[in-house]
Amino acid sequence: MPRSHMDHLVVTAPSLEAGAEYVRQTLGVSLQAGGEHPRMGTHNCLLKLGEKLYLEVIAINPTAPRPDRPRWFQLDASDPSRPIRLATWVARTDDIHAAATVSPIPLGEVKPMSRGQMNWLITLPADGSLPLHGIAPTLIQWSSETHPAAMLRESGCRLVHLEGFHPEADKVVSLLGPIGFEGDFHISTLPPDQKPYLVAHIQTPAGIRQLSAPDFSLNPDAPHND
Repeated sequence: MPRSHMDHLVVTAPSLEAGAEYVRQTLGVSLQAGGEHPRMGTHNCLLKLGEKLYLEVIAINPTAPRPDRPRWFQLDASDPSRPIRLATWVARTDDIHAAATVSPIPLGEVKPMSRGQMNWLITLPADGSLPLHGIAPTLIQWSSETHPAAMLRESGCRLVHLEGFHPEADKVVSLLGPIGFEGDFHISTLPPDQKPYLVAHIQTPAGIRQLSAPDFSLNPDAPHND
């Protein structure tokens, strides 16, 4: 059976500058430069959250050619009401082909990807969508033994836990066992008329902060727990 662990969180934004500023205002720390993804026409910046864990802000690279397929993480279908948000999370696996095959939820095809000198395999739905609105993880398998987080400077931030909210929470739970997921991820059920969302509880130099979509993270009545 494959084994999987939390690898990184993904914040999508209309521009890299806007996404980095949102994280800076929310967590009180600055991100560092990442790089470009030529195959997807995107670029990113990064924040270390642990030994093998980080936060990624990703956006369309305005200077890159449009790819011949939909971009990942639903970047081609921006939501004007929530332009910056914690869109999904990525689970690192030791056998991505096996994990993608046994998942009861289709996670997409396994595709090779690169950024600079780094190479990996990742699951990508053909239409660029987010499985279960981003509450289900994207799967990744790194090609090198050195994890990207090892190359990031210490930020003073650590992920405490991640929460997911979805009207069909049982579907998310049903895939965590088969992919052998081990980690601190809690899933709760929402009423059918509410949009799914994630909340990351992050220890920062200024205390625990919550990262989500702006409308949820700034709403004291949102049903997430400390």
